[in-house]
Amino acid sequence: MLGMSRLAKKQPSRCTDLPLDNNADICSKLYILKELLKSSYGPTGRLKQIHNNIGGQVATTSTSSVLLPALISSEPFINLIRTSLINHTSRFSDCGLFTAILCLYLIEQVQLSGLRKCVFQRVYKQLLDLCTTYLQEEDCSCKAKVTYNSSQILITLASSVLSSKPACVLKEAEVLHISTLTVQGFLFTVPCNDPGVAKLGRIITIPVEGLPVLNSAVFPGLLLDTPDITLHHTELCRGGPLRTIIISESLAGDISELGDGTLELHNRANVESQILDQLLKIGAQVVKDEVQLFMCQKVIHPVLQQYLRDHGITVVERLGINLLEPVIKLTGAQPVATLHAPIPSQAYGKVKEITIKQFKSKTMLHLLPIEDMTICTIVLCHRNETMLNELKVTCVKAQHVLRLTLRDPFALFGGGCTETHLASYIRDKIKMNATETSSVLGCSRSEYLLAAEGFCRSLESVAAALEHDGGSSLIDLTHAHHWTLPAEVTKDEMDQRLSGCGCGLVTHCKDYKLSFLNTKYPEFCPAAKNGEASVLDSFTAKVNGLQVAVETANLALDVQYVIQDTN
Repeated sequence: MLGMSRLAKKQPSRCTDLPLDNNADICSKLYILKELLKSSYGPTGRLKQIHNNIGGQVATTSTSSVLLPALISSEPFINLIRTSLINHTSRFSDCGLFTAILCLYLIEQVQLSGLRKCVFQRVYKQLLDLCTTYLQEEDCSCKAKVTYNSSQILITLASSVLSSKPACVLKEAEVLHISTLTVQGFLFTVPCNDPGVAKLGRIITIPVEGLPVLNSAVFPGLLLDTPDITLHHTELCRGGPLRTIIISESLAGDISELGDGTLELHNRANVESQILDQLLKIGAQVVKDEVQLFMCQKVIHPVLQQYLRDHGITVVERLGINLLEPVIKLTGAQPVATLHAPIPSQAYGKVKEITIKQFKSKTMLHLLPIEDMTICTIVLCHRNETMLNELKVTCVKAQHVLRLTLRDPFALFGGGCTETHLASYIRDKIKMNATETSSVLGCSRSEYLLAAEGFCRSLESVAAALEHDGGSSLIDLTHAHHWTLPAEVTKDEMDQRLSGCGCGLVTHCKDYKLSFLNTKYPEFCPAAKNGEASVLDSFTAKVNGLQVAVETANLALDVQYVIQDTN
């Protein structure tokens, strides 16, 4: 009875009716989330420091893939939106902040207008279809074709990703260098002569702290971080096909890690001695079979290591699960998972050559495959840990963006130009058929135009979010590209001070008429502009981000009740 009296009475669940209408706390948190993400957006975005309330490592970043998982809320409604955005970044890597900011602006426009939510939902969906159809068209005026006969557009795409992350702290020459390495690594992973369905290779990224960024390099094959390797051991294995074996079980000598099988122990025998004898039998076999490279996923007993090295075999331990698959692919070896049977001859693989690469205090073993392989290693160098961590995350993102071009060989104009272009295109496209479209959507013409204006203003607001230093955002009334007017420049000085649009495609001239974003300006059909943009966004990631932003906003507008268990 004493134990029962200490049980707390179960509390009723908390129910929130119409969270966007009746809950000021949720609306306030949505606004704070939007402002926080908006302030992180673009090349001049403000950095955020993330740490938990019990200490631990502090991360300095403006990257959505790091920010969004860290922004855990006690509100299920906020987490609903956040989870949808995280799903986009995990699948496409790029345009996470674009997606998040657009989604939150779309929700905000509904709150500001006072119109029925269902009207906005239907109009948002119709305009999303209009945008995606236009972006997929051959004559779309805000995208560029990605071709592989020249690497320039790929380098521009990679450098646009790198330049958008200020926590990487890269100079112009460093951005170009890392972008070029990223493109080289990407091209290494694309198979050239494989018949049938092509399968992309792997890029392994190794960070090295304390060296200049320009020391970063890309290598065909694999680099393995092996601090115990000496040049003497490697020279014994250099040149010609080198027989290789991979063990996926632990060779540390612990009974718990011996795997399946039977170990016979004689009376008064020392268990450790018996296990070591079993390990040395493996060593004797690989010496007899003329193995020259011995690799283990886990730990190798020191005595076995010394035995192998005394026989001129290069030993690599603690490969880890992440490197196991690329090592198997590169060598052609079949991993041995049991120590209780002789090693079959088909388990052995080969490498073409082994050399040593030295990056500051890191000693790495460089494995070259017998044949051309779609595996390479990028060594990333930076001055300190914070910059290096952000650079590694950003480079992986840039690699993913380049891979997406194989699915859709296009890129969208960056620097906010795609957003302003789409807003202008929508306003011009809908004006003639507004009455018929509104009838189909079950709303009045004025409601349709008001909701459409909210959609366009949301797109323009995302473009304007790239400016963080008090400047003004403008749109030209010819090509509908995005321009930034620095805070210190007056309207009279505009013609002399403006050089190029956000994506760098359009150069300013006095004939261009400019208007401030999110102000009333005449509808017009944006004219196409030939040339090469200097800032590009991932086509696949941005089109999907547009869809996720609209669908998530519509999902949030659909929520009538939030029921939260408080126990």
